[in-house]
Amino acid sequence: MRAPGPRAPAPRAGLGRVAAWLRAGAGRPGGAAPGCVCHGAPVSAGCRGRALPRFNCHRAEGQRTLDVLHQVAVWQKNFKRISYAKTKTRAEVSGGGRKPWQQKGSGRARHGSIRSPIWRGGGVAHGPRGPTSYYYMLPMKVRALGLKVALTVKLMQDDLHIVDSLELPTADPQYLTELAQYRHWGSSVLLVDLTHEEMPKNVVEATSRLKSFNLIPAVGLNVYSMLKHQTLVLTLPSIAFLEDKLLWQDSRYTPLYPFRLPYNDFP
Repeated sequence: MRAPGPRAPAPRAGLGRVAAWLRAGAGRPGGAAPGCVCHGAPVSAGCRGRALPRFNCHRAEGQRTLDVLHQVAVWQKNFKRISYAKTKTRAEVSGGGRKPWQQKGSGRARHGSIRSPIWRGGGVAHGPRGPTSYYYMLPMKVRALGLKVALTVKLMQDDLHIVDSLELPTADPQYLTELAQYRHWGSSVLLVDLTHEEMPKNVVEATSRLKSFNLIPAVGLNVYSMLKHQTLVLTLPSIAFLEDKLLWQDSRYTPLYPFRLPYNDFP
């Protein structure tokens, strides 16, 4: 009998757990994602006894890959980045206009300027010449897919919660902190409402005095913010908004032959 082979290492917590699920069945045609909201899985304990919202994510089936999260997160950090680092060349450093000594006869190495890059206090040969822009743009399809993957990862890790609204009885930040502790929302929370105008004043004032609680509108929801915070809290109107926009991204071009202009069917 052959000796039993080494056991496969157990998947790590966090993204490793999601990666194990992705390898298990996410890439199979028609494979249902366990825990997806569109399959009726509970989103938070506060939703028990109610009609669960159904977030349509069937369009993303078989395409959930964690490398998309990395692509979108790196793009968000770099596409607005401008480096102002700049060094002076030998032509820009003051001094060094004359030859330090004669070419021959002194016994020393020949030099033409004391501002040469090999001299102390001289110019820099291949230094940065800012300002340098790191702008580049990812395709809209990749950005929309990254948003869907981030939402699925948050749901798989039980870090996506849905509430009716963000109304609070008081603007005291201690109340919001104790509420997050009671509902096990973790140390950092990202609250998402439909628009700036519809955000309740109490939650706006409470989050403005807390460093680990942030409030953004649904149109500003992005991958980097979701990965930066431990818990994502969505309202019901924001879920309907996100579902409408993400499904439109999957069908905004006609198949194979885009006879119509993009964005002319914007919802």
